[in-house]
Amino acid sequence: MLLLAQNLAGMAGPYLIKIGIDQGIPALTGSGRDATVLAVTAGLFALASAIEYAGKRGFMLLYGRIGQSALLDLRQRVFDHFQRLSMSFHERYTSGRMVSRLTSDMDSIAELTDGGLNELVVAALSVVSVAGVLLWLDPPLAAVTMLSFPFLLVLSRWFQLASARAYRRTRETVARLIVHFVESLDGIRAVQAFRREGRNEQIFEGANEDYRRANLTALRSIAILSPGIMLIGNVTLAVVLTYGGYRVLHGQLEIGVLTAFLLYLRRFFDPMQQLSQFYNSLQSATAALEKLADVLGRRPGVPEPPRPVALPRHRARGQLRLDNVQFGYRADQLILPALDLVVPAGQTLALVGTTGGGKTTIARLIARFYDPLDGAVSIDGVDLRHLSERDLRRSIVMVTQENYLFAGTIADNIRFGRPSASLDEIAQAAKAIGAATFIDALPDAYRTRVHRRGGRLSAGQRQLVAFARAFLADPAVLILDEATSSLDIPSERLVQRALRTIMSDRTAVVIAHRLSTVEIADRVLVLDRGRIVEDGRPTDLVAAGGRYADLHRQWLNSLG
Repeated sequence: MLLLAQNLAGMAGPYLIKIGIDQGIPALTGSGRDATVLAVTAGLFALASAIEYAGKRGFMLLYGRIGQSALLDLRQRVFDHFQRLSMSFHERYTSGRMVSRLTSDMDSIAELTDGGLNELVVAALSVVSVAGVLLWLDPPLAAVTMLSFPFLLVLSRWFQLASARAYRRTRETVARLIVHFVESLDGIRAVQAFRREGRNEQIFEGANEDYRRANLTALRSIAILSPGIMLIGNVTLAVVLTYGGYRVLHGQLEIGVLTAFLLYLRRFFDPMQQLSQFYNSLQSATAALEKLADVLGRRPGVPEPPRPVALPRHRARGQLRLDNVQFGYRADQLILPALDLVVPAGQTLALVGTTGGGKTTIARLIARFYDPLDGAVSIDGVDLRHLSERDLRRSIVMVTQENYLFAGTIADNIRFGRPSASLDEIAQAAKAIGAATFIDALPDAYRTRVHRRGGRLSAGQRQLVAFARAFLADPAVLILDEATSSLDIPSERLVQRALRTIMSDRTAVVIAHRLSTVEIADRVLVLDRGRIVEDGRPTDLVAAGGRYADLHRQWLNSLG
């Protein structure tokens, strides 16, 4: 209704001017000097203008709310989808590209929804309405106007082809620019440590220049289309004015009709110029939507089961079993050719061996970051593929060497796995792990804010917070993947007691190069190329004089 009111009011304006010229002015200048027609016409024109303003404003606000709601849903959908995509996706898809999807691509779509589509609807309705009025007002002048249509079609088709390539190139180059920017900042320590600032600046300069060139190419297209439509419109206006003036002189056309026709003609070509600006936004948004559709079209490599099997409500026992598990990050290169393994509930199992032996791969399969190509991984007799995501993450927790802390308070980071935990429960978890001493010494204790990645804390302190987080989550199975590898000797000693605490009364799978961590395990597996070559208690394997004994001897020698 708002759009219809706006359009009808806009269409009325030029026709009211026609009445004022052809009837109002003669009545005023005649013998009766009657100003009634002119006054009524002027009043109606003012009313039509007010209705057009109110209708356009109302439609813009209504459409703006609809567009923002659609953007809100799309942005949330993309974020949710990123969260649920498997580790295999995140290990290939850089964080910079993800940022690009949620920022620059969303901005392009927002530019379209905020004003572009609104202008399209208004302009399209205006063009169709004006075309009908022109045919009704004076068919001969309308026929002259139609001579411009072939030129408009050729110009529009050329722009469609040229701009599609240009805007796709623009989205690609801005994505590369953002990727390099984000990765350079994420790796700023390595950049400065290896004095890569100059080289990174050169790479960014090149990406920035590519983006500039892509934008200029797109700009050249729009710089031809919009002025081209204006030129065709002005030439058409001149031809209509010449032909219409000739007919006025010969008494074939009223001057008011010609004036109204020229005003309508301007309302015909002006929206076309607006449509050219819309097409600019459309091409940019189309390229952005292609990239978002590519992301949204990807399916998780570890999908949620349609009918999940429930584990015990309070806590699983934690028995792990791998039956004839085959896995490779590429199907033609198996890392685990055929692995059989049973880990009794409550046992601490250490995985050692050379790099590439399959230790981390086993941990990722147990955490269900990946599914095996063949065979099954189960907990308490239930295939992990049959568990709900909630049961799986409640039962199995993985602590890595990254110790990622989020921006927020110490308490927020500890309760990460149990958002409902009270401050008392958080403090008890920290005390059990041995983190309470350093936390209480902080300015605001558990309410002390930490930067992203925990930049205000030492490596050992970050690790203790990560252990407290896992302890509070209270999983049946805990996986420690190189959890102490980044620590120096003093920091490692700081977390050794915490390790014993966190691994007690639960199944634990430990991956470590430092045998000080392995020594507290109940059982050790030595892996080589995805196969178990030794299996036993740490002391028994040392006494046996095999590969573990060699690793143990090398570790003792490294201690001096």
